Amino acid sequence: MKRLTILTILAAFSLAAMAQYSETGQSSNYISTGMPILLIAPDATAGALGDAGVASTPDAYSAHWNNAKFAFIDGQMGFSTTYTPWLRNLKVGDMNLLYLGGYYRINTRSTVAAGLTYFTLGDMDHTDINGNVIGTLHPNEFSFDVTYALKLTDNLSMGASGRFIRSDLTNGAVVSSEDASNTSTHSANSLAADIGLYYQNEIDKEQSFALGAFISNLGAKLSYSDDDNDKEFLPANLRLGGRYTNRIDEYNKVNILLDLNKLLVPTPQLRNDTTQVNYNNIGVIAGALQSFSDAPGGMSEELREIQLSIGAEYWYAETFAARMGYFYEHESKGGRQYMTIGAGMRYNIFSFDISYLIPTTRISTNPLAHTLRIQLSIDFKPSKEGGAE
Repeated sequence: MKRLTILTILAAFSLAAMAQYSETGQSSNYISTGMPILLIAPDATAGALGDAGVASTPDAYSAHWNNAKFAFIDGQMGFSTTYTPWLRNLKVGDMNLLYLGGYYRINTRSTVAAGLTYFTLGDMDHTDINGNVIGTLHPNEFSFDVTYALKLTDNLSMGASGRFIRSDLTNGAVVSSEDASNTSTHSANSLAADIGLYYQNEIDKEQSFALGAFISNLGAKLSYSDDDNDKEFLPANLRLGGRYTNRIDEYNKVNILLDLNKLLVPTPQLRNDTTQVNYNNIGVIAGALQSFSDAPGGMSEELREIQLSIGAEYWYAETFAARMGYFYEHESKGGRQYMTIGAGMRYNIFSFDISYLIPTTRISTNPLAHTLRIQLSIDFKPSKEGGAE
């Protein structure tokens, strides 16, 4: 049990979901959003590739990385689930991320899919302003999305997703402030949309490549109270990247991946900046457009907002996989920098994957350390008669 006030819960959740921090001596101006779990890698596959996935091999997790990939998925039907114990390095034992996803190929050109993400912060004591326990809270968040992907040509596809989002961090508790005023809270609900493009082609018999572009989480702002001046942007996001595949021989294959990632959310003004910006008056689309040019530090700061993911994957006989990757985020924009490793195994229709995160920053107690993801997938291949087998 963790004794926190409601306001502390919100701050703790931001730490729990993104584990953003800055190393000593770095000036921080990271972008804060509502429900950052929407950006957390839900799978062990991309989780072992430094969170690179916009142009990775299509699978049941494509809705998170690039929904257009579903149109090129090999299976007829499939399901996948991942369990991720969260922030175990902070000795938090009841904070977990769960994901369940599935897809179904309608025909040779189109596929539908759905996914559910659930995040629980465990049990927390609700205290008043004097620290007296007045109840127990069970903060949690979830999202549910549906996707349709279509091949536009033999090499190009497009995907579209709709998502329902619910964030219940306060369980309707009343927040007391120092001036003795009370504020009623409620769960925050929103709708969002994603759109993606995916292109793949052969270079020769042994080599191929893929390119991807994906915009996700464009939707209405979140609000936990009736105060119109207290709304948060969803983590709208742009992801661009590619994959290079080399089939060395009949049994050996290597994939190299690179992703560039940027939040489509306005950059906060620095604390010592006299210019005041009311982000509640900025619309979602306007905020996404201005996110490319509104950093107080100019273009150099805009470039620091781009996150880099690099991954490498080795397959033997399409049965055993070894993966590693690296994720980089500038110190002033959150400072998450870590190496990832993982492995996978396929047997018949079943796949098992695991990933492990190793921080590379100098910070002494990294909340992301020892993050473990465990993934189980089932994929039914198309039969000769056109059904699943």
